[in-house]
Amino acid sequence: MNSWSAELVAEAAEARLIVARPSPPGREPDLPGPSRVVIDSREAGPGVLFVGLPGANVDGGAFAEQALAAGAWGVLVAPEHAEAASREPRLAAAGNAGAAAEAPGAFVLVAERPLESLQRLARAWRRDLGAKVIGVTGSSGKTSTKDLLVAVLARDRRAVASRLNRNTEIGLPLEILAAPAGTEVLVLEMGMRGAGQIAELAAIAEPDVAVVVNVGRAHLELLGSVEAIAAAKAELIAALPAHGTAIVPVDEPLLAPHLREDVNTVTFGPGGDVQLVEADGEQVWIDACGTPVWLQVPFTQAHLRLDLLAAVAAARAVGVSPRGRIEAVISAGRGDRRQLPGGVTLIDDSYNANPVSMSAALDDLAASAPDRRRVAVLGDMLELGPDATDFHLEIGCRADRVGVGLLVTVGPLAAAMAPGFSREVHSVADAGEAAVLVPALLRDGDVVLVKGSRGVRLEAVCQALNATMAA
Repeated sequence: MNSWSAELVAEAAEARLIVARPSPPGREPDLPGPSRVVIDSREAGPGVLFVGLPGANVDGGAFAEQALAAGAWGVLVAPEHAEAASREPRLAAAGNAGAAAEAPGAFVLVAERPLESLQRLARAWRRDLGAKVIGVTGSSGKTSTKDLLVAVLARDRRAVASRLNRNTEIGLPLEILAAPAGTEVLVLEMGMRGAGQIAELAAIAEPDVAVVVNVGRAHLELLGSVEAIAAAKAELIAALPAHGTAIVPVDEPLLAPHLREDVNTVTFGPGGDVQLVEADGEQVWIDACGTPVWLQVPFTQAHLRLDLLAAVAAARAVGVSPRGRIEAVISAGRGDRRQLPGGVTLIDDSYNANPVSMSAALDDLAASAPDRRRVAVLGDMLELGPDATDFHLEIGCRADRVGVGLLVTVGPLAAAMAPGFSREVHSVADAGEAAVLVPALLRDGDVVLVKGSRGVRLEAVCQALNATMAA
């Protein structure tokens, strides 16, 4: 937004503009727009617009003066913070006199609801970019699909993707605003924790392409049924313009009621419009709506190949024909493999889990270690509602079926996996106990899968394995 005037920023945010800090002598008050937008005052500095959001425990607007003292371009705050933010800065007290001496003035933007103004500002920047927007959601695999999609697009388009898990009503607008001028494709992950949330995100992002990776039994505690989960995911399809493109799994009956006749629907998976024809190690041959596609990718996992099909379909929807080697980097904690001393292989899938992704991870463990002992360290799967015990028992049975040799369950819910498992099993209360136990149980050559819901924090087990095995 560096090319926008302060007046245009205020208009886009539907905020009232106050020129709060006078420019130093000889400096023009008509500044370029902000180069970055933040919600943490500690990140404020020259060129930054700080948005003070009210929180459960702290009101960010109270830190507006601190942001301006750090040399921020300006602040966007609720009316109750406008007067304090507009006062002359007490720079010496803030310990920032040098930085502020260089600052050519600052602005205060005032809005009744700063979060809504942040979202409006993001929508305005999305429109100004003129980029194609691809929204990605799903019960599992959405981050991997996003990562793969950006890699598939990289050769032909200036593509930018939302980082980490910034897929909420706060994170998503910040990621849109972080996209630089000249961005041609914007890939945005959209998280869902309740009905209406994806609709809210889509209203900000205005997607041209909707990718629903899958519909699984995640967030049942909040939504009550898989049908309700499907309806919540399908809010992304509902937000498409006429003649937009929906990318959906083939033969997914839960999404069938939500497909639209005025939208181009492309299916992926076995028998779909985009399907895997053959795979040989890291080389894959894909049939994309009748067009042959050859790719070389740095993975062999079946679930990542399925995510790749969704990424290829989405890339074609914005006019890109994928080809050749794809330099994909999958986000940490989502199935990345590390070789540890003693020939031990660690599969770090600790970022999150639900029954769909847990089953896929166990299948991959079985396929990738046919002649080695398979060890599964599995944590609680959260937010599954009243049937959580049954879901965990099913995972224990699946681990037994695919030939896991050693199972370590972590957490009170995961303990329900043990009765379904017929071989060596240990149940511990939390990740701290698992981090002590697991290294002592391993043998040379083991393949170890670590997976659980984010709240279980199983990355502690991965860190312990890295430290202990390397010692």
